[in-house]
Amino acid sequence: MISNQILQSTIEGLKSIVRVEFGIMDTDGKEIASTADMSRCSAAAVEFAQSPADSQEIQGYQYFKIYDENQPEYILVAGGSGENTYTLGKVAAFQIQGLLVAYKERFDKDNFIKNLLLDNLLLVDIYSRSKKLHIPVDVKRIVLIVEAESGKDSNILELLRSGSGITNRDFVTAVDENNVIVVKDLSDGDSPKDIDKIAKSVIAYLEKEKVRGSRVSYGTVVKEIKEVSRSYKEAKMALDVGKIFFDERQIVAYSELGIGRLIYQLPIPLCKMFIKEIFGGKSPDEFDEETLTTINKFFENSLNVSETSRQLFIHRNTLVYRLDKLQKSTGLDLRVFEDAITFKIALMVVKYMKYMETFEY
Repeated sequence: MISNQILQSTIEGLKSIVRVEFGIMDTDGKEIASTADMSRCSAAAVEFAQSPADSQEIQGYQYFKIYDENQPEYILVAGGSGENTYTLGKVAAFQIQGLLVAYKERFDKDNFIKNLLLDNLLLVDIYSRSKKLHIPVDVKRIVLIVEAESGKDSNILELLRSGSGITNRDFVTAVDENNVIVVKDLSDGDSPKDIDKIAKSVIAYLEKEKVRGSRVSYGTVVKEIKEVSRSYKEAKMALDVGKIFFDERQIVAYSELGIGRLIYQLPIPLCKMFIKEIFGGKSPDEFDEETLTTINKFFENSLNVSETSRQLFIHRNTLVYRLDKLQKSTGLDLRVFEDAITFKIALMVVKYMKYMETFEY
């Protein structure tokens, strides 16, 4: 639970204060951390671990047991004999015992949140474990998913745990190899704009820490702890839909997905049937670059012929010619609203299909 590096750092800090050499071993006598060579104490540590005593002086060293749920977890060895070394060793053992309890509680909470997000808990277990871990059940929360360009980096997890805007009421964890998840505790006065500010502050903080290409998605606000998994699923969908249809955005909210949310939930066979029905055997992304540029710019300008021709630096008649040509090849006139909507949806469906193909492989 506690990393060897943290234990090493702890006893080095203690040594710098009290000027006593320390070593930490497991109950099999294997050295985990030390400020000096403690190999000669290995056999004695094993023997001490099996004894009923909580502390003992053996051959000029003080030995102390550190417990996890009434079972010895570590053996702390303090170099030197005498009452002074015993007292300092007792203080060091108390410090490490407290560290073990704190990390165990953090581990238990992290494990609970992971299972909560993944819907692995019964309703009765959610409330009983929340009470045991002192987690409020009826506060407003929202789930944010943070993804960096290079995938999940364990450094990002630690950065966010100590990052700007993260409080001791929030939870930062990960359930897969790609994303870091923030379960954010909200106050009653937080509005959608405040939530967007939270997402922006996460990206700004990561950029400050030299983490590039980060994206943040988030679900809707929930008022009970049992609904946290819903907000997580919404944030996950927002992340995927954002990559397909809003790849220029760094922040994507589930509530702003629009028609992209509907298309994302369509089965692929139905999408293929739709494309075949509209375009026959041809896909809209098979058009040449000039045609695609014209189509996209026409949509950007709300089907306005004059403004589109001006932005494309072509004559109005040239644009009309291109639209007529497109109508002959597809049967759809983009100047007609209904046909334009059909074509726009078809383009989005094709983007979705291509994304899903990439995801599968």
